[in-house]
Amino acid sequence: MRIIHARPDDVVKLLAFREEAAAWLTRLGSDQWQRPYPADRLLSTIEADSVFMVVDGGITAATITLTPDVEEGLWTEQELGEPSTFVTKLTVARSHAGQNLGGRLLDWAGDRAYRTGAKWLRLDAWTTNEALQRYYLRQGFAHVRTVREGDAVNGGPRVSGWLAQRPTAPADHGFEDNT
Repeated sequence: MRIIHARPDDVVKLLAFREEAAAWLTRLGSDQWQRPYPADRLLSTIEADSVFMVVDGGITAATITLTPDVEEGLWTEQELGEPSTFVTKLTVARSHAGQNLGGRLLDWAGDRAYRTGAKWLRLDAWTTNEALQRYYLRQGFAHVRTVREGDAVNGGPRVSGWLAQRPTAPADHGFEDNT
């Protein structure tokens, strides 16, 4: 399997990929990702070279976004002063579930972050998705805290405020990195 940068013409494919994941999460009883993701936001992260895809033959098997940017109000100024890479939108196709593809992709992300000088691989996860939180803990992340205060955009509770991190490190992830 190869890791490549997503391209602007991958927007429709990646939006459908997210819809598949949202439907699966709904079947599991989670309210995560129920609002459609804005195509223009996805396109801007693709154009920033932050979106990566795992390709298995001609099939997109997984995707991940890595960025130095973070949603305001989640991490402290001290934490933001530490070199970090933030993981968002990690998604594995249902056709490739159960193969530790997500774990290997997190290892790849930690390796990539390490090579760029980051100390931490960090993420925020859905506050009500305890299965996802347990998954990240099994992947070596440590829970930092859960941010629950209202979010400035819509005044409601923050839905993705479970914060976790793990140190970056070289890893043998097994992917062919074509980035």
